[in-house]
Amino acid sequence: MNQIFSTDGISQPDRAHVGDLRRVRANPGFWYPVAWSRELKPGKTIGVRYAGQPIALVRPHEGAVFALEDRCAHRQVPLSKGQVKGQSVQCCYHGWAYGRSGRCIDVPYLGKGKLPNGVRTYPCREQDGLIFVFPGDPARAGEMPLPPLAQAANPHYKTRRFGRHVKCHYSFMHENLMDMNHQFMHMKQMGQMKPRFLGQDRGPGMVEARYSFARTGGRQPLGEALVFGQKRDNSARFAHRDVMTIRTEYPYQTLRIQTGDEPPVMDLWIVYVPQDDAQMTNRVFGLLSIKRPKIPGLLDAAWPFLVAFTERIFREDREIVELEQAAWDAQGGDHNQEVFPVICALRALLAECGIPMDA
Repeated sequence: MNQIFSTDGISQPDRAHVGDLRRVRANPGFWYPVAWSRELKPGKTIGVRYAGQPIALVRPHEGAVFALEDRCAHRQVPLSKGQVKGQSVQCCYHGWAYGRSGRCIDVPYLGKGKLPNGVRTYPCREQDGLIFVFPGDPARAGEMPLPPLAQAANPHYKTRRFGRHVKCHYSFMHENLMDMNHQFMHMKQMGQMKPRFLGQDRGPGMVEARYSFARTGGRQPLGEALVFGQKRDNSARFAHRDVMTIRTEYPYQTLRIQTGDEPPVMDLWIVYVPQDDAQMTNRVFGLLSIKRPKIPGLLDAAWPFLVAFTERIFREDREIVELEQAAWDAQGGDHNQEVFPVICALRALLAECGIPMDA
């Protein structure tokens, strides 16, 4: 779609009314993480969800993880309660067994020629500590690459894997990260920060915003010093020195902080996976990569302080987006009055790439 931009940088489609964004479902035609690799031990199975769909993840003692509909075709009992046997999973109720393809391969009390239909299978991949499924059309899974996962595989960075269940529509999460004017809320954790909006880009399936910052009050928190690898005061020499680039490349988000052409000191990849059928809750999966300083072992020793700092920030964000969701629930719809250009563009993107709830 060709876009016409006005003088304020907002395209005409972005000015259009997107309806109630909280009634737009996430598009299932992408790879979504549904579990951390560490959650699924060899020879075990666990139950996870995507947008109300129950999914059983199975890790055989040998071979890759596979994903099936988490319902036995017989009595609809969760297969995640069953046991792994070779390259199959057996239902805990009557022992019906299902292989990687979802086909029923054994019913203990029936002959092999009388086996019933199986269950749905999901394309499944594992990368950098995450287990992904493709909940859309399986025939298109091969066309869609897995997203780059920050610097998780880069030895020059240390990566934190984090996430929580959050009681809100995924769009609130996108808006929260993209709009750095909300640093006002983090004043207790960060001190007084003045953001400067440097501009935005809008392309197919993408919105990007760039910011710089100046500290106008308070002291630099230890967590921030660990990110930048140095202590900083409130002087002008540190003001607006670094550029923070935030991008929603549907359905994922990234955030990078860097100075000039230097490698980023922080590289975040994050996604919000709908859990319930109405998609008013989501599970966050985030990879936060911090560049290692020149002093060996320094970041590892101070890592607990950085974890605590980022947890406090995320806790404040989670509380505020859940309050936004509560307001939507109470009012029966979206009454937000958005004025920030890049958020207008983001909302249009999410509506454009998502699926209307009545579709």
